[in-house]
Amino acid sequence: MRLIYDRETDTLSLILAEGPVAESDELRQGLISDCDRNGRIVSVEVLDASEHVAEPASPAFEFKEAVAR
Repeated sequence: MRLIYDRETDTLSLILAEGPVAESDELRQGLISDCDRNGRIVSVEVLDASEHVAEPASPAFEFKEAVAR
């Protein structure tokens, strides 16, 4: 998984899997999901990211541990 912020285009991309994109859908204005040929989401893009994301160039990551039962 990769997170890329392009300051020049103000685009935030979350790459979930590498591989070719077969279809792209604009879920809402400026929110695009890309799927592979099997319908799995491979990436998500946020256009005009600085208008929608607080500090897109400084992401914070959080990994939650599985809860033991």
